[in-house]
Amino acid sequence: MGIPSVRRPSEPTTATPARAGLDTTAVLPYAGSRASKRTRGLRAWMLALPVDLAALLAPLLLSQSYWRGTLSNAALAVAVFATGGLYRARRHLSILDELPALSGRLLACGAVVAIIATYRHDSVPYVSGFMHGVALSAVLVVVGRACTRTLTIVARRRRWLEHNAIVVGGGPVGVELARLLRRYPQYGLRFVGCVDVPTRQDAGGVPLIGTLDDLEHLVRLVDCDVVIIADPDCPESTVMEALLRPASARCDLWAVPRLWGSGSQGGYPDHVGAIPIVQIGDITLSGPRWAIKRASDVVIATLALLVLSPLLLLCLVATFIDGGRGVFFRQERIGRYGKPFQVVKFRSMRPVDEHESQTNWSIAHDRRVGPIGRFMRRTSLDELPQLWNILRGEMSVVGPRPERPYFVEKFSAEYPNYAMRHRVPVGLTGLAQVSGLRGDTPISDRARFDNYYVENWSLWLDIKILLRTVAEVFRGGGR
Repeated sequence: MGIPSVRRPSEPTTATPARAGLDTTAVLPYAGSRASKRTRGLRAWMLALPVDLAALLAPLLLSQSYWRGTLSNAALAVAVFATGGLYRARRHLSILDELPALSGRLLACGAVVAIIATYRHDSVPYVSGFMHGVALSAVLVVVGRACTRTLTIVARRRRWLEHNAIVVGGGPVGVELARLLRRYPQYGLRFVGCVDVPTRQDAGGVPLIGTLDDLEHLVRLVDCDVVIIADPDCPESTVMEALLRPASARCDLWAVPRLWGSGSQGGYPDHVGAIPIVQIGDITLSGPRWAIKRASDVVIATLALLVLSPLLLLCLVATFIDGGRGVFFRQERIGRYGKPFQVVKFRSMRPVDEHESQTNWSIAHDRRVGPIGRFMRRTSLDELPQLWNILRGEMSVVGPRPERPYFVEKFSAEYPNYAMRHRVPVGLTGLAQVSGLRGDTPISDRARFDNYYVENWSLWLDIKILLRTVAEVFRGGGR
């Protein structure tokens, strides 16, 4: 049995012939208009962001006296808009839906910059003049948003701007969603067909163009940009397996919440013809998010090696005193996309042979571990050489802990979601470990925490895990 892995979403794909059983005649008529093919690369932020910037910087055309405050307000507002989801794609467009979120964020940004300006200048006329500019830019932002939304709706209705969409699920919700997308082009999606499991072949007159196993092939066939999960007749793990394939993973992912109203908590809700719909974040950690994570890994690992070099030297000497030559221990582990690599650690004991090294689950209570090795394991100091693995790109500072091939194969066979943790690089520390899941703890719990980390990654989540890791080290909560 080979080692299960998750394939790289960005790996090149080649055209494949149509599979037997695919109803391509139901697909090809919906391949998209000529105009939509030219605009397929456009994203929501490409129109909204330039207009917002122009509106926020417009006061500079009237006066350059407050240029520092105006620039600061513009930068802060764009950052707050981005973190608040105001540059994400939406299916139902309405300036009235966005108005509360826009107004609150504009007011908060203006207040922050005004407070700083008051502290720096201590002049009522200066702050008053600056706030007049802030008020003008806020009005222009709202007007600009109203114009861009109107322009987008017009372009969608005339099918100048649309994206091919496949609905996963041939049940009542999927059928109704397909009907709405066909009837109302203002949602910007061109419905090309439904996919579901083989047991559900009757989709109520809506084209069922294949099964979940065919999804990746169909995405290539119709240049699909959007996949909508409605009501598939299968477990969630089966859907996830199909969505994580390279071609499918590049699509924008939307889902109809299983519980009505569950998509309206936080922010402002979105819908297609009153069917609530939510956009699912990047489930593979790619694109700009991956670039940010990799850059932070390089910076943190470099600084850690420089700052901790005296401690590393001390550990090296202590390991030599405890066990003689061969202070470093190299072992094969499984990294991102199931690729093996050699992890580096300080040696705490010597296994009898390579088979014991690969298959012995824990040496926490092994008598061959000396007092120095036991201390280093308890404080996780034996893991510090893995900073070199991080610089090489084989690991990350934060991520699922790397495991040996024998146990990856074993756990992947026992727990269906285990292999999904390899969507990201393995880490020096992870969410599961700082949550108390180390040593002899349930593998299913670890896999669940690891996959939660992948699907909810943020730079702040990495920082939180690092802070909790430092606390664990000082408490001696290692193995």
